[in-house]
Amino acid sequence: QVQLVESGGGLVQVGESLRLSCAASGRTLSMYFMHWFRQAPGKEREFVAAISWSSPTTYYAGSLKGRFTISRDNAKNTVYLQMNSLRPEDTAVYYCAAGKVLRVPQYWGQGTQVIVSS
Repeated sequence: QVQLVESGGGLVQVGESLRLSCAASGRTLSMYFMHWFRQAPGKEREFVAAISWSSPTTYYAGSLKGRFTISRDNAKNTVYLQMNSLRPEDTAVYYCAAGKVLRVPQYWGQGTQVIVSS
């Protein structure tokens, strides 16, 4: 069992930055890929980025690479999503997720709202 708690969402202006955090807990965290997904109003949930606890390799949705950066702090069991140059279309609920297979989440956080205002 994995528990995930996101934080860091909020209201920002176009072009600003925001960093989301996901605090993870569980007995076998190292077995999981950690993901960020997002869901905009009226749209399906989409993959944003992923990272594992044991490898520096990161994975991104093609359209977001370069503006978004996923990272982790193993000592804190926390995964981050740094979002730069935010646009109105980045407005969404952002979810942290864990899964043993890349892009196949098994556990979800409650989500954190990000609103980018123009």
